[in-house]
Amino acid sequence: MKVEQIYTGCLAQGAYYIESNGEAAIIDPLRESAPYIEKAEENGVKIKYIFETHFHADFVSGHLDLAKKTGAKIVYGPNAETAYKKYLAKDGEVFKLGKVTITVLHTPGHTPESTTFLLKDEKKKPYAIFTGDTLFIGDVGRPDLAQKNGKLTKEELAGWLYDSLRTKIMTLPDDVIVYPAHGAGSACGKNMSSETWDTLGNQKMVNYALRADMTKEEFIKEVTDGLMAPPAYFAQNAKMNKSGYESIDVVMKRGVKALSPRAFEAAANESGALILDVRSKEEFVKGFIPNSIFIGLDGSFAPWVGALVPDLMQPILIIAPRGRNKETVKRLARVGYDNAIGYLKGGFEAWKKEKREIDKIETIKANTFAKSYNKRLNVLDVRKPGEFASAHVETAQNFPLDFINKNMSEISKKKKYYLHCRSGYRSTVAASILKARGYDKLINVQAKFDDIAASKIPTSDYVCPSTLK
Repeated sequence: MKVEQIYTGCLAQGAYYIESNGEAAIIDPLRESAPYIEKAEENGVKIKYIFETHFHADFVSGHLDLAKKTGAKIVYGPNAETAYKKYLAKDGEVFKLGKVTITVLHTPGHTPESTTFLLKDEKKKPYAIFTGDTLFIGDVGRPDLAQKNGKLTKEELAGWLYDSLRTKIMTLPDDVIVYPAHGAGSACGKNMSSETWDTLGNQKMVNYALRADMTKEEFIKEVTDGLMAPPAYFAQNAKMNKSGYESIDVVMKRGVKALSPRAFEAAANESGALILDVRSKEEFVKGFIPNSIFIGLDGSFAPWVGALVPDLMQPILIIAPRGRNKETVKRLARVGYDNAIGYLKGGFEAWKKEKREIDKIETIKANTFAKSYNKRLNVLDVRKPGEFASAHVETAQNFPLDFINKNMSEISKKKKYYLHCRSGYRSTVAASILKARGYDKLINVQAKFDDIAASKIPTSDYVCPSTLK
């Protein structure tokens, strides 16, 4: 038996490859099917099953393309209604994979169809559970993503989750390995660990949601307290996973189209495309195509695109570092942005070489910010509310990047603003969006917050995030 976790840091997502005696199963695959097919071919095995733990909201699963290319059966647990062919398993149903078995444990709560898959080894001993978003390391899945107006509340789902954990998961042996769908950085939970697996016994000791003496009422209160609004693209991704989507091969062919600067400009004018610049933050601020938006590949790229670009069908034109155009199209497709229509051949250097118009954002470091600082400055802290509450520049206004499209009316185009975050990535994203919307008086503080706090700028007293409610 072979079990491999295939972890994608950008999405904080874990897919799984299980192999036994010439047969393989994939759990929660990403959009691109090639890595799974290549792995199976290298090992000389056939992919028999594709198990889906639930309808994912934070990424588009690769189950449809993978099934079409391999003949593997797509398996969901109870209550998973789809517009395409799949096998709807019963609670407790057992699937044979080579010399091992995989048992369906229906664990509703995160969503009504959420299912955990229990892997037993050749000796029928429970070995691992693939929990999807039901149980994370240090946390559990948020119960507010599958609410239905007037029919199903987050409190009801949280109650289901409590029962699922205590009747289906906590009754398993302590040495069973927990393999979740996500780790720290995912918006599918509140406070996940950076660890990507653990034993169930250890989670019973350290995970607040598995506390033995916790009542259902206490559980419901704790898991529903402090939930931020989910990213805008979540509902759209969940819909795609239920109803189907275009083949990744078609998406890649359309997106990986090289355009000269002249053709790139014409395509932008004709299509109304979003010009997405995915270079480093340092490169972007020194020069960029006017009205382009920065979301760098070397950050939480896909989730930020999902949070900031409302329309999944928005045409997108790409400015990428050399050799990373294909990667950009693929990572956009992972979260359902299938309408990339080309990239700038030769990158930003080709644009600049033709002496076309460029724009810049004034950018400074922490020490320069400290020299300029006084209490009359307008400072926008674009970190999350929890980060801001933990410690912030005394006169700063919390202006979370997550909700910049909604909250833009709170600031004035007549005022000068200093923007900062934790590292300079989010502040650069925010500055690019504001610049494209006509906010010209911007100074981007591209520095670590620790460096800002260590300067002479007055900050609030530090409060441990774990104590905040």
